[in-house]
Amino acid sequence: MQKLTADEAQERLTQLKGWTIDDGKLKKDFGFKGFTTAIEFMNRLVPVAEKLNHHPDWANSYNRVTVNLMSHDARGLTKTDFIFAQKADEVAAELQR
Repeated sequence: MQKLTADEAQERLTQLKGWTIDDGKLKKDFGFKGFTTAIEFMNRLVPVAEKLNHHPDWANSYNRVTVNLMSHDARGLTKTDFIFAQKADEVAAELQR
């Protein structure tokens, strides 16, 4: 995986809603109706992580899930981080309807 330059990462960030780059990581906090939906969000993303061979650093607190993405082997952000972020947004939108 090739690490994106800061400019490339900023360009890709403009295509995402609600994500930030914080301390070199792509980050977003998701809110759901309750605990079960938050866990369902994470469970739906497990196959995505496996398929991409890219596993997020995330945390759950009741109805909230904080997702931090960074490609450890590239020591920074790669296109895979942004692919996962887009998929996370799609899954969250489905569950928040």
